[in-house]
Amino acid sequence: MTPPDPTPVPATGSAAAELLATLAADPVIAVVRAPRIPDAAALCEALAAGGIHSVELTFTTPGVTAHIARAAAAGHRVGVGTVLSAGQAREAVAAGAGFLVTPGLRPLVAAAAHEAGVPAVIGALTPSEVADALDLGAAAVKIFPAKNFGPGYFKDLHGPYPGVPLVASGGVNASNAAEFLAHGALAVCAGTDVVPPAVVGAGDWAEITRRARAFTGALAGAGDQR
Repeated sequence: MTPPDPTPVPATGSAAAELLATLAADPVIAVVRAPRIPDAAALCEALAAGGIHSVELTFTTPGVTAHIARAAAAGHRVGVGTVLSAGQAREAVAAGAGFLVTPGLRPLVAAAAHEAGVPAVIGALTPSEVADALDLGAAAVKIFPAKNFGPGYFKDLHGPYPGVPLVASGGVNASNAAEFLAHGALAVCAGTDVVPPAVVGAGDWAEITRRARAFTGALAGAGDQR
């Protein structure tokens, strides 16, 4: 009888290991979907002041590569999401993105990330898709939409995939983020709860800091339950 395949493991490497260590210690990624970002570096500074140090800009923002370059040049940890093609992946890496995030399984994006030595957080939902994401070399697997399936789904996924780093995305807010972490998510994505497009567009950095601080404050003690 052929023995079963071993449990898939995420990609290794210094960049992937660094990303995972960062998220383990600081488990929030701010996902910015805004039609206008007046100053990406100032946005990152405002989030960091509120306790969020990992920022995901997205290809839904016009001219996102220029924003990535500005934030990266200022020394901020910034990645890019909604990466749908190898071309976008290469543009983002060239601009200074430290990690790539996909909304679903994108083999060509994963290949481009591997070629560049940049970790990819690959989107998935079902157990089969989680396995596919790992086969593509994902540093972590983004479960989207997380809210629709709830925190308990992360505990269920860790049954067949123990130790696989999962990131909760979609519908995560200050009131439920701690529960996702307590049920096994390595990190959570904070969207409009922290970075509403109108507030980002207005450059109201004090409000962004206030929202980030409220979100991270709600996670107090969550790490003790993981």
